[in-house]
Amino acid sequence: MSCCFGYGSFCVSVFLFIPLIWGCCVISKKEHELNEDIRDKQLRVIGVDGEQLGIMSADEALKIAYEKDLDLVKIAPQATPPVCRIMDYGKYIFEQTKREKEAKKNQRIIDIKEIRMSSTIDTHDFNVKVNQAVKFLNGGDKLKVSVRFRKRTVAHPQFGQDLLDKFKEAISEVGVVDKPSKMEGRSLVMFVSPKPNK
Repeated sequence: MSCCFGYGSFCVSVFLFIPLIWGCCVISKKEHELNEDIRDKQLRVIGVDGEQLGIMSADEALKIAYEKDLDLVKIAPQATPPVCRIMDYGKYIFEQTKREKEAKKNQRIIDIKEIRMSSTIDTHDFNVKVNQAVKFLNGGDKLKVSVRFRKRTVAHPQFGQDLLDKFKEAISEVGVVDKPSKMEGRSLVMFVSPKPNK
């Protein structure tokens, strides 16, 4: 974080390293007070290996942490007295970030792919669309299948419904219809999900 103060024709930039100056750092939306910024009279202190060191003053706890070349971190400010832990805070941040990245990497993001057809689609193009849909469904994606009506064809929605019924039958081994087809503007739309594995 930087702040800029203007004096006449020049500007002085002041860079603030938040964890050292304010004693707190945001990790997973939680603020932790560190070291000298812990001002409580008494603290319940937990050691590096999780052992209970008892209730002591902030100065005593900080002295123990500094002797081990570690940080004193307030982990339960609402407790009476507040609970602090002696730890390597830099290592803690690194491991938290690594865990969050791993969790994001393992999340499966389901996309909704769209298959568009006209109500007058020919057999070859229809088969290409079916193959594309099967590939998407096998990849775990959901589908929005739409039949677009042009000009006078909008007066004959049954052609579109017949096409969607034919499409549904063609992908029945890998997909199931989520919602019945309905009109959206000039398109008849159907949503399909991958068939659950038995």
